[in-house]
Amino acid sequence: MIYLDNAATTRTAPEVLEAMLPCFGEAYGNPGAIYSMGAAGKKAVSHARRAVASVIGAGQEEIYFTSGGTEADNWALKAVAESYGEKGKHIITTRIEHHAILHTCRYLEKNGFEVTYLDVDREGLVDPQALRAAIRPDTILISVMFANNEIGTLEPVEEIGSIARERGILFHTDAVQAFGQVPIDVEKMKIDMLSASAHKLNGPKGVGMLYVRSGVKIGPILHGGSQERNRRAGTENVPGIVGFGAAASRAVRQMEEKGRKERELRDYLIRNIEEQIPYCRLNGHRERRLPGNVNISFRFIEGESLLIMLDMKGICASSGSACTSGSLDPSHVLLALGLQHEEAHGSLRMTLSEENTMEEMDEVVKELKAIVARLREMSPLYEDFIRSGKNG
Repeated sequence: MIYLDNAATTRTAPEVLEAMLPCFGEAYGNPGAIYSMGAAGKKAVSHARRAVASVIGAGQEEIYFTSGGTEADNWALKAVAESYGEKGKHIITTRIEHHAILHTCRYLEKNGFEVTYLDVDREGLVDPQALRAAIRPDTILISVMFANNEIGTLEPVEEIGSIARERGILFHTDAVQAFGQVPIDVEKMKIDMLSASAHKLNGPKGVGMLYVRSGVKIGPILHGGSQERNRRAGTENVPGIVGFGAAASRAVRQMEEKGRKERELRDYLIRNIEEQIPYCRLNGHRERRLPGNVNISFRFIEGESLLIMLDMKGICASSGSACTSGSLDPSHVLLALGLQHEEAHGSLRMTLSEENTMEEMDEVVKELKAIVARLREMSPLYEDFIRSGKNG
């Protein structure tokens, strides 16, 4: 098995699992209790909060644990709308955001808010000047993802943060794909709110966090108990939070070396695909991209067939976001880049980890080359293209 879908989820690291196990056994007490077993759980949660905060240069009091990135995104947008709605009802985001942002924006539009969806260029980059021009007197929030989950493009977050701070507008970034993968400094980048998820960095599923800069007003996402400083009621997911903390510490220790290896694998894979398979297109920025992200469109084929045939060869990949993999519609991200429907339908996302090898990359290229050739042989579009002589 060659696993190339790490943007969807990652393998829980052994040291993370080891850190979590006591929380299911001898240290299972409720962290809200006053007896010693509960106090141990509370201490473990506090330790994890510090570890998660350290990844982005935040204070531990600015970290709120959630069930994942989707909840964090929903909370950020809805909380700002609720707390700052009297100041204005205009929000700015982009056309290539994760659906956790886009669908929340649609919800807010039904509730009296206006949303501007910024275009991106052919490489998936937001134009800071277009952002600046979209700002209105009633703009209360800018939400632009740190790195795109499909094409891996890294947005100009620091410049966007500076524009937002200069205009007195809150800035939220969905950093689910970037947290623990690339350096993030919330102070330097002037980020007011940030979403992250543990299972993207070798942590457990079902736990994430929302960073909220001190001084930013947010209401609770869940009502009930006093957990998460009265912002998210319900008994804490102690094993998940402890696992998140362990994964965050691991990510900080390994970030530089892990990123170097993934970039080498990424560039090697891209280069060999482009050299050996004609009529393909790299999606996203060639340099400003996540270390392990490869997204390529192959003309004249259908992505679902490609995925099925790769799976038969023991290769796990995807055609876009894991949250929309069951959809027959072409990727909204690729369409925003200007790709035609046929090109978008033929896309393949391969997201690597430091556990992959050069030998695996060679095997992937070999199988891809054979599968693409076979699928094109069955494509009337490819046959017409060859007959037309447009191929040179």
